[in-house]
Amino acid sequence: MELDPNIVIDRLGGTGAVADICDIKDPSVSGWRKHGIPKPWLRFLKVAFPDAFRPVESSGNEISEAAEK
Repeated sequence: MELDPNIVIDRLGGTGAVADICDIKDPSVSGWRKHGIPKPWLRFLKVAFPDAFRPVESSGNEISEAAEK
């Protein structure tokens, strides 16, 4: 099961940080929050930042933090 793209993007520092990492514009990453991270970028990010894809803590704190953003 894939993680919510909001959690991954937030773990990587937010929309602006991910846009900088991928050398794309912020609105593109904002779209990923709604429609999912495109497969080529998902593969790149999983290799470059494996910790961003670790399972969500069972306490749910991370999910509630992502929902607040």
